[in-house]
Amino acid sequence: MSGNYAWINEPPSWTGDASDLSLTTANSTDFWRKTFYGFTRDNGHAFLKPVSGDFSAAATVIGAYEELYDQAGLMLRVDERNWIKTGIEYTDRLMHFSVVVTREVSDWSVIPLPDATPESEVRVRLTRHDDAVRVQYAVDGSHWRMARLAPFLDGDAHVGVMACSPERAGFQARFRDIDVGPPIDRKLHDD
Repeated sequence: MSGNYAWINEPPSWTGDASDLSLTTANSTDFWRKTFYGFTRDNGHAFLKPVSGDFSAAATVIGAYEELYDQAGLMLRVDERNWIKTGIEYTDRLMHFSVVVTREVSDWSVIPLPDATPESEVRVRLTRHDDAVRVQYAVDGSHWRMARLAPFLDGDAHVGVMACSPERAGFQARFRDIDVGPPIDRKLHDD
């Protein structure tokens, strides 16, 4: 493994490193806490490294999205009760850009991507500035779009990529150019 990355819930099959990582999920994997469904799952697959202070993390995400809730993207994790996951999630027979912010309980927001296909390359970025996290995405080379600005914990954490398949085993996800570095500028809007 490269760059101090380590697995939380290592998948049954994976190859690569932070420059190009592929994995296949186990059955009924997810990260979720209580809200609406009433259950807690903390068995999704995440390849994370330690972070502290302000930073930006980004990755290109590609997945064979076929079944309900197939998902792949980034995760920022303090512990099993406080985390953010974001990326593509397959629901209502369509790829959506999804953000789940969990502080003891999970919320869920989605943005439909009607023109995206499983061959689409989605770039995902998380930026932490103090106690706020900005979530952005870009599909097939488009410009960055903001999906969420959320309050979050500002201490030590772990960040990297994650993939889950709550309804099956065998979801295949690929991540390229996983990068964690200094935060992007705090400016939220173009002039």
